[in-house]
Amino acid sequence: MNNEEINIYDTSAYAYDLPEELIAQTPVYPRDSSRLLYYDRTTDRTEHRIFREIKDLLKPGDVLVVNNTKVIPARLFGYDAKGREYEVLLLKRLDSTHWETLLRPARKAKIGSQIVINEELKLTIDSINPADGVRTVEFNYDGVFEEILDRVGIVPLPPYIREKLEDKSRYQTVYAKIDGSAAAPTAGLHFTPELLGELKAKGVEIVEVLLHVGLGTFRPVKTDNILEHKMHSEYYKVTEEAAERINLAVKEGRRVIAVGTTSVRTLESAALFNGTVAAGEGNTDIFIYPGYEFKVVKGLITNFHLPESTLIMLVSAFTGREKTLELYRTAVDMKYRFFSFGDAMFIL
Repeated sequence: MNNEEINIYDTSAYAYDLPEELIAQTPVYPRDSSRLLYYDRTTDRTEHRIFREIKDLLKPGDVLVVNNTKVIPARLFGYDAKGREYEVLLLKRLDSTHWETLLRPARKAKIGSQIVINEELKLTIDSINPADGVRTVEFNYDGVFEEILDRVGIVPLPPYIREKLEDKSRYQTVYAKIDGSAAAPTAGLHFTPELLGELKAKGVEIVEVLLHVGLGTFRPVKTDNILEHKMHSEYYKVTEEAAERINLAVKEGRRVIAVGTTSVRTLESAALFNGTVAAGEGNTDIFIYPGYEFKVVKGLITNFHLPESTLIMLVSAFTGREKTLELYRTAVDMKYRFFSFGDAMFIL
């Protein structure tokens, strides 16, 4: 495919070849010993470093915006009245008893079906969204839901990770605080408390925002034209304090650097036309792809994402599609590790 034939709205324009052995199955120890591909958009310079060396690439006054969501044990197993087994993935909490979920096998999970998780926890399917198969369910339980979930739920790892995770804390960031995600904001997995302390001592600000990672982040693009893809909404929150700190940095011309695509989507969802952000909370289905004009984000720390995913499209919007794919090819050639437990990129 030559440049004249490329349509940036074709999903296939975001494909790349990835040897299976480069899909990271386990995290590295320590967290900040992963590799870092650094790309400077202004000078078109690429460097290959270790993640902890990011402190040499950041400067006093920079603002790192991190997503403080916490992954919940969102994977449940149960059975119906006929003894059929189901897998339930919690996506988004709607109220004290209702959740949006994915169920497998989906064809058996009808409206009105009741599924027993254990003696403490049962659910009834209330509705089905035919567009994406998401089912709204009502849970019936005795006790505290979160405590029951901790006992019976499993932290859901992406399907491309087949190795058992020995240390469950490695699928949480060290700053995870607020329960609600079905998947980790993986760019943040590289930070250690010590590295964050060194960055603060250097004068780098760490600002926390929230986006609960659900179907919108990892749902594959199934349409040939990306403009036909519909993002599933996810809950986000920017506190008054976070907005004030970010807006002061914008006013003073300091760099706002997003840690992960979820932080990007949060900042750009809260963005105003003058490049500042508004405090608030709600649901966002923002879909960022080439042609998007970033209002707040000046730098991006991110992992390497799946081909033809909304995440590689977001990175392509920030860096340019051709340059992004060139960087990915370089990473493949140099045997970087890919996806959730893989290595990182820092793009300025």
